[in-house]
Amino acid sequence: MSIASHNTAPSAVHASDEVDGVVVLTLNHPPANALSNSLVSELTTTLETLASGPDTPAVVLTGAGERFFCAGGDIKEAIDFGADSMVERMASFHALLCALEDFARPLVCAVNGWCVGGGIEMALFADMVYASTEARFVFPEINHGMLPAVKGITRARGVLGDRAARRLLLGGEPVDAFDAERMGIVDQVVEQDDLLAIAMAYARAAAAKPPAVFAALKRALHSGTSSWPVEEQLRVTVADARTVFNDPAARAAREGYHG
Repeated sequence: MSIASHNTAPSAVHASDEVDGVVVLTLNHPPANALSNSLVSELTTTLETLASGPDTPAVVLTGAGERFFCAGGDIKEAIDFGADSMVERMASFHALLCALEDFARPLVCAVNGWCVGGGIEMALFADMVYASTEARFVFPEINHGMLPAVKGITRARGVLGDRAARRLLLGGEPVDAFDAERMGIVDQVVEQDDLLAIAMAYARAAAAKPPAVFAALKRALHSGTSSWPVEEQLRVTVADARTVFNDPAARAAREGYHG
Protein backbone atom coordinates (compact mmCIF):
# COMPACT_ATOMS: atom_id res chain seq x y z
CA MET A 1 0.00 0.00 0.00
CA SER A 2 1.22 3.49 -0.83
CA ILE A 3 -0.13 6.73 0.62
CA ALA A 4 0.71 9.33 -1.97
CA SER A 5 -0.37 12.28 0.13
CA HIS A 6 2.32 11.39 2.68
CA ASN A 7 5.13 11.03 0.18
CA THR A 8 5.15 14.66 -0.96
CA ALA A 9 6.74 17.57 0.89
CA PRO A 10 6.03 19.23 3.18
CA SER A 11 4.95 16.44 5.49
CA ALA A 12 5.37 15.79 9.20
CA VAL A 13 4.77 12.06 8.73
CA HIS A 14 6.46 10.03 6.02
CA ALA A 15 4.77 6.74 5.06
CA SER A 16 6.89 4.22 3.20
CA ASP A 17 5.51 1.99 0.50
CA GLU A 18 4.22 -1.31 1.83
CA VAL A 19 6.80 -4.10 1.80
CA ASP A 20 5.98 -7.62 3.02
CA GLY A 21 2.78 -6.35 4.60
CA VAL A 22 4.51 -3.57 6.57
CA VAL A 23 4.42 0.23 6.30
CA VAL A 24 6.96 2.38 8.16
CA LEU A 25 5.61 5.68 9.49
CA THR A 26 8.39 8.13 10.32
CA LEU A 27 7.77 11.24 12.41
CA ASN A 28 9.62 13.96 10.50
CA HIS A 29 9.31 17.29 12.27
CA PRO A 30 12.82 18.71 12.81
CA PRO A 31 14.62 19.23 15.02
CA ALA A 32 12.97 16.95 17.61
CA ASN A 33 9.84 15.42 16.04
CA ALA A 34 7.63 17.36 18.44
CA LEU A 35 3.89 16.75 18.31
CA SER A 36 2.69 19.85 16.48
CA ASN A 37 -0.99 20.18 15.63
CA SER A 38 -0.23 19.32 12.02
CA LEU A 39 1.80 16.22 12.92
CA VAL A 40 -0.90 14.90 15.26
CA SER A 41 -3.59 15.46 12.65
CA GLU A 42 -1.52 13.92 9.87
CA LEU A 43 -0.57 10.84 11.89
CA THR A 44 -4.19 10.27 12.94
CA THR A 45 -5.40 10.58 9.35
CA THR A 46 -2.66 8.25 8.11
CA LEU A 47 -3.53 5.55 10.64
CA GLU A 48 -7.24 5.85 9.88
CA THR A 49 -6.57 5.68 6.14
CA LEU A 50 -4.42 2.57 6.53
CA ALA A 51 -7.03 0.98 8.79
CA SER A 52 -9.84 1.62 6.31
CA GLY A 53 -8.25 -0.28 3.43
CA PRO A 54 -9.17 -3.84 2.44
CA ASP A 55 -5.71 -5.19 3.37
CA THR A 56 -4.52 -3.13 6.31
CA PRO A 57 -0.74 -3.48 6.76
CA ALA A 58 1.28 -3.74 9.93
CA VAL A 59 2.86 -0.44 10.98
CA VAL A 60 6.28 0.39 12.38
CA LEU A 61 6.34 3.85 13.96
CA THR A 62 9.70 5.58 14.39
CA GLY A 63 11.30 9.02 14.33
CA ALA A 64 13.58 10.71 11.83
CA GLY A 65 17.21 11.00 12.92
CA GLU A 66 18.86 9.37 15.91
CA ARG A 67 18.42 11.90 18.73
CA PHE A 68 14.62 11.97 19.02
CA PHE A 69 11.83 9.49 18.54
CA CYS A 70 9.39 12.18 19.64
CA ALA A 71 9.87 15.24 21.85
CA GLY A 72 6.25 15.21 23.03
CA GLY A 73 3.94 18.18 22.70
CA ASP A 74 5.23 21.16 20.74
CA ILE A 75 5.89 23.62 23.58
CA LYS A 76 6.56 26.49 21.17
CA GLU A 77 3.06 26.10 19.76
CA ALA A 78 1.51 25.66 23.20
CA ILE A 79 2.96 28.91 24.56
CA ASP A 80 0.82 30.91 22.15
CA PHE A 81 -2.39 28.98 22.82
CA GLY A 82 -5.33 30.14 24.88
CA ALA A 83 -7.40 27.77 27.01
CA ASP A 84 -9.83 26.97 24.18
CA SER A 85 -7.00 26.16 21.80
CA MET A 86 -5.39 23.92 24.39
CA VAL A 87 -8.67 22.02 24.80
CA GLU A 88 -8.82 21.49 21.04
CA ARG A 89 -5.18 20.36 21.06
CA MET A 90 -5.85 17.80 23.81
CA ALA A 91 -8.94 16.54 21.98
CA SER A 92 -6.88 16.08 18.83
CA PHE A 93 -4.19 14.12 20.68
CA HIS A 94 -6.86 12.02 22.39
CA ALA A 95 -8.16 11.13 18.92
CA LEU A 96 -4.65 10.04 17.92
CA LEU A 97 -4.39 7.75 20.94
CA CYS A 98 -7.77 6.27 20.02
CA ALA A 99 -6.54 5.65 16.46
CA LEU A 100 -3.50 3.85 17.85
CA GLU A 101 -5.58 1.82 20.28
CA ASP A 102 -8.14 0.88 17.61
CA PHE A 103 -5.56 -0.11 14.97
CA ALA A 104 -6.42 -3.77 14.49
CA ARG A 105 -3.19 -4.86 12.81
CA PRO A 106 0.32 -5.14 14.30
CA LEU A 107 1.66 -1.82 15.59
CA VAL A 108 5.35 -1.62 16.50
CA CYS A 109 7.35 1.31 17.87
CA ALA A 110 11.06 1.66 17.12
CA VAL A 111 12.22 4.25 19.66
CA ASN A 112 15.45 5.67 18.27
CA GLY A 113 16.22 8.43 20.77
CA TRP A 114 14.48 10.65 23.32
CA CYS A 115 10.85 9.62 23.88
CA VAL A 116 9.09 12.42 25.71
CA GLY A 117 5.59 12.87 27.10
CA GLY A 118 3.15 12.16 24.31
CA GLY A 119 5.79 10.01 22.64
CA ILE A 120 5.62 7.60 25.59
CA GLU A 121 1.83 7.69 25.47
CA MET A 122 1.92 6.63 21.82
CA ALA A 123 4.43 3.85 22.54
CA LEU A 124 2.23 2.49 25.33
CA PHE A 125 -0.47 1.73 22.75
CA ALA A 126 1.90 -0.29 20.54
CA ASP A 127 1.88 -4.08 20.48
CA MET A 128 5.68 -4.22 20.66
CA VAL A 129 8.21 -1.54 21.58
CA TYR A 130 11.89 -1.76 20.68
CA ALA A 131 14.28 0.90 21.90
CA SER A 132 17.87 1.68 21.04
CA THR A 133 20.47 1.69 23.79
CA GLU A 134 20.56 5.48 23.36
CA ALA A 135 16.83 5.98 24.03
CA ARG A 136 15.63 7.99 27.01
CA PHE A 137 12.09 8.28 28.38
CA VAL A 138 10.53 11.12 30.37
CA PHE A 139 7.16 12.63 31.25
CA PRO A 140 8.23 16.28 31.74
CA GLU A 141 4.77 17.83 31.81
CA ILE A 142 4.76 18.39 35.57
CA ASN A 143 7.91 20.52 35.16
CA HIS A 144 6.45 22.66 32.37
CA GLY A 145 2.92 23.42 33.54
CA MET A 146 1.39 20.93 31.10
CA LEU A 147 -0.76 17.81 31.38
CA PRO A 148 -0.61 14.44 29.64
CA ALA A 149 -3.87 13.12 28.21
CA VAL A 150 -5.99 11.23 30.72
CA LYS A 151 -6.16 8.35 28.23
CA GLY A 152 -2.36 8.25 28.24
CA ILE A 153 -2.18 8.44 32.04
CA THR A 154 -4.68 5.60 32.35
CA ARG A 155 -2.71 3.53 29.86
CA ALA A 156 0.54 4.20 31.73
CA ARG A 157 -0.98 3.03 34.99
CA GLY A 158 -2.44 -0.07 33.33
CA VAL A 159 0.78 -1.07 31.56
CA LEU A 160 3.38 -0.01 34.14
CA GLY A 161 1.48 -0.37 37.38
CA ASP A 162 0.65 2.35 39.87
CA ARG A 163 4.08 2.86 41.44
CA ALA A 164 6.06 3.10 38.19
CA ALA A 165 3.44 5.40 36.66
CA ARG A 166 3.62 7.68 39.71
CA ARG A 167 7.41 7.71 39.53
CA LEU A 168 7.39 8.88 35.93
CA LEU A 169 4.39 11.22 35.93
CA LEU A 170 4.91 12.91 39.30
CA GLY A 171 8.70 12.90 39.27
CA GLY A 172 9.26 14.27 35.79
CA GLU A 173 12.73 12.71 35.64
CA PRO A 174 14.14 10.69 32.71
CA VAL A 175 14.94 6.99 32.71
CA ASP A 176 17.23 5.17 30.30
CA ALA A 177 16.20 2.41 27.91
CA PHE A 178 17.09 -0.39 30.32
CA ASP A 179 15.06 1.15 33.16
CA ALA A 180 12.21 1.61 30.68
CA GLU A 181 12.49 -2.09 29.80
CA ARG A 182 12.31 -3.07 33.47
CA MET A 183 9.29 -0.80 33.97
CA GLY A 184 7.44 -2.26 31.00
CA ILE A 185 7.50 0.68 28.56
CA VAL A 186 9.94 -1.21 26.33
CA ASP A 187 9.88 -4.87 25.32
CA GLN A 188 13.49 -5.10 24.14
CA VAL A 189 16.56 -2.85 24.02
CA VAL A 190 18.73 -3.26 20.92
CA GLU A 191 21.66 -1.54 19.29
CA GLN A 192 20.79 1.59 17.31
CA ASP A 193 22.07 0.13 14.04
CA ASP A 194 19.82 -2.93 14.42
CA LEU A 195 16.70 -1.15 15.69
CA LEU A 196 14.65 -0.70 12.54
CA ALA A 197 15.57 -4.11 11.09
CA ILE A 198 14.50 -5.89 14.28
CA ALA A 199 11.26 -3.92 14.49
CA MET A 200 10.55 -4.69 10.83
CA ALA A 201 11.22 -8.40 11.35
CA TYR A 202 8.69 -8.57 14.18
CA ALA A 203 6.14 -6.59 12.16
CA ARG A 204 6.53 -8.91 9.15
CA ALA A 205 6.08 -12.00 11.32
CA ALA A 206 3.05 -10.51 13.07
CA ALA A 207 1.55 -9.38 9.76
CA ALA A 208 1.60 -13.00 8.58
CA LYS A 209 -0.70 -14.07 11.43
CA PRO A 210 -4.42 -14.46 10.63
CA PRO A 211 -5.75 -10.86 10.72
CA ALA A 212 -9.12 -11.73 12.29
CA VAL A 213 -7.43 -13.58 15.15
CA PHE A 214 -4.90 -10.79 15.70
CA ALA A 215 -7.65 -8.16 15.77
CA ALA A 216 -9.80 -10.15 18.20
CA LEU A 217 -6.87 -10.70 20.56
CA LYS A 218 -5.94 -7.00 20.51
CA ARG A 219 -9.51 -6.02 21.29
CA ALA A 220 -9.67 -8.45 24.22
CA LEU A 221 -6.31 -7.30 25.55
CA HIS A 222 -7.46 -3.71 25.88
CA SER A 223 -7.53 -2.92 29.57
CA GLY A 224 -11.19 -1.85 29.51
CA THR A 225 -12.49 -5.32 28.72
CA SER A 226 -11.75 -6.61 32.23
CA SER A 227 -14.42 -4.30 33.64
CA TRP A 228 -17.11 -5.34 31.16
CA PRO A 229 -20.13 -7.23 32.52
CA VAL A 230 -19.89 -10.98 32.07
CA GLU A 231 -22.72 -10.88 29.54
CA GLU A 232 -20.84 -8.39 27.36
CA GLN A 233 -17.66 -10.46 27.54
CA LEU A 234 -19.65 -13.48 26.36
CA ARG A 235 -21.28 -11.49 23.55
CA VAL A 236 -17.91 -10.32 22.25
CA THR A 237 -16.42 -13.81 22.61
CA VAL A 238 -19.21 -15.37 20.55
CA ALA A 239 -19.08 -12.62 17.90
CA ASP A 240 -15.29 -12.88 17.57
CA ALA A 241 -15.41 -16.67 17.44
CA ARG A 242 -17.94 -16.53 14.60
CA THR A 243 -15.77 -14.04 12.68
CA VAL A 244 -12.60 -16.09 13.18
CA PHE A 245 -14.32 -19.35 12.25
CA ASN A 246 -15.46 -17.86 8.94
CA ASP A 247 -12.20 -16.06 8.16
CA PRO A 248 -10.28 -17.68 5.26
CA ALA A 249 -6.83 -16.94 6.72
CA ALA A 250 -7.78 -18.37 10.10
CA ARG A 251 -9.27 -21.42 8.40
CA ALA A 252 -6.06 -21.96 6.45
CA ALA A 253 -4.04 -21.73 9.66
CA ARG A 254 -6.27 -24.33 11.33
CA GLU A 255 -6.07 -26.67 8.37
CA GLY A 256 -2.28 -26.32 8.24
CA TYR A 257 -1.80 -27.07 11.95
CA HIS A 258 -0.33 -30.50 12.66
CA GLY A 259 0.61 -30.17 16.31
